[in-house]
Amino acid sequence: MQVPMSTGAIHSMGADTMEGDHMAIADETPGPTLAPAELEEALGTVIAQRVREYRLQLGLTVGQLAVRSGLSKGMLSKMENAQASPSLATLARLSTALSVPITAFFRGLDEEHDVLYVKAGQGMDIQHKGSRAGHRYQILGSMRGPQKRMEPVLVTLMERSEVFPAYQHPGTELIYMLAGKMEYSYGSATYVLEPGDALQFNGEVTHGPTQLLTLPIQFLTIKAYGAVPPD
Repeated sequence: MQVPMSTGAIHSMGADTMEGDHMAIADETPGPTLAPAELEEALGTVIAQRVREYRLQLGLTVGQLAVRSGLSKGMLSKMENAQASPSLATLARLSTALSVPITAFFRGLDEEHDVLYVKAGQGMDIQHKGSRAGHRYQILGSMRGPQKRMEPVLVTLMERSEVFPAYQHPGTELIYMLAGKMEYSYGSATYVLEPGDALQFNGEVTHGPTQLLTLPIQFLTIKAYGAVPPD
């Protein structure tokens, strides 16, 4: 699947990070951002939309907003049509006149998004506490800041172990079995997972594999964090 990259920042795998119960080696390469001229145009368009939106919400005409803000009617008209770029002083006046913070005028600016693109076999290797030789964990990317709501990891188990670490973490987890066969415990329950099987559960309850029945075993695990954002 191809991901549009015109306004995206792409992160490839490979800088040192430590998170939760694992250590990882990663390399973040920022992708392209908007050129200055493109950014200026995008800013003008977004500010124009927001000024008009907040003015209409208050039921004001352009002339009435001009009086409240101390700006000329002609300047406001040009701003709402993205024909003039306001200065910070102008935005400060509009902020007071419309009773909104200055940052509200930039809402919706599509300057940059995080896009995570990981080629097959190039997931970032991480080391879980208590993991054994022959057990490979590859994180398939993780968003930054408030966008970090999930963590996908490809797990490959190539050797049997008699002792398995038990995991606990915030949020929920989904396991989707890709290859092999294993016995997996969740709390006091045990499940036999084969290719195509899925298991979803509360991550705060102790869980983990208990028997590796058919090797090699490979499964995708996705941890989801935080509350679901409102629609």
